[in-house]
Amino acid sequence: MRIAVDAMGGDHGCDVVVLGALQALGRDAAISRIFLVGNQDQIQAVLDRHHCRDARISVIHATEVLTMEDKPVEGLRRKRDCSIARAVELIKEGQAEALVSPGNTGGVVAASTIKLRPLSGVDRPAIATIIPAPENEFVLLDAGANVECRPVHLAQYAVMGSVYARDILGIQKPRVGLLSVGTEAVKGNELTLETYPLCRMLPLNFIGNIEGHDLFTNRVDVVVCDGFVGNIVLKSCESLAIGIFSWLRKELTRNPLRMTGAFLAKGAFQTIKRRVDPDTHGGAPLLGLNGTVVIAHGSSREKAIMNAIHLATEAVQNRVDENIGREVTAANKLLVANKDHTASSAL
Repeated sequence: MRIAVDAMGGDHGCDVVVLGALQALGRDAAISRIFLVGNQDQIQAVLDRHHCRDARISVIHATEVLTMEDKPVEGLRRKRDCSIARAVELIKEGQAEALVSPGNTGGVVAASTIKLRPLSGVDRPAIATIIPAPENEFVLLDAGANVECRPVHLAQYAVMGSVYARDILGIQKPRVGLLSVGTEAVKGNELTLETYPLCRMLPLNFIGNIEGHDLFTNRVDVVVCDGFVGNIVLKSCESLAIGIFSWLRKELTRNPLRMTGAFLAKGAFQTIKRRVDPDTHGGAPLLGLNGTVVIAHGSSREKAIMNAIHLATEAVQNRVDENIGREVTAANKLLVANKDHTASSAL
């Protein structure tokens, strides 16, 4: 397993990314090579400080960094030798099988889409984020790659999310739901109303429309929406989790009696905190490309980078890209056949 890691894009500098990569090497014997892409002097300084001489590490020098302030496409044009671009090229050239980057999300999406190209039959890639719920986990996509979508894009996302939930989360028949403002088929905007019948045509465990309050009730395994809605849902969930824990901490330390109760319930709080910790999965895959790409959060620490690399290895080992390509192609043929049948019936 050969993984390219963008060492320069995170908020905490290359030290955290390099250390996370070292932890991944210690955890997963299937990794035969990690390419650390970025400023060679800075990366080597971190390796030297930690007396690392692991022969599985290769440092690939990149002279530039695509920052969070750079506009993705414009930045890639100006900074052709940035670490994100160089890391994606390693996949394109066949040297690496997957990429992990905590850098500019738009830059990762743009560079990967331009250089790797979508799989045959896939119109647009989608960011798939795993979100924990009290009794299960669900896959949300698109979580921000495409803010404007057509119905066929969402239908393809439904297929991609179903494949990912099956191959990575181990759910045999993932329940697929279309995020809308009502469960009835007649409710929603133009996009969801046109997407609904397309999903009904596909060999999915499609449960129809779902609403926001269905997300955490173990009713759905794959939540489909456009990137505009998905990104709002994702960031709202992240913010809510942080807010609730901060609120609880404040209230539970307000007086000695509450502090005693908090101490007695410490184990329960720690369990919940572990479940909602975004570092558990470490990143979100960009599905639908000719290559495995995992986008880590810009604020990722060592644990998140390690887990993002593990997520990338799982995707490669389970042939997620290959399975998505095959099933989306089959879905497209089915949609075309149904469209032609409907048209001929109307004549």
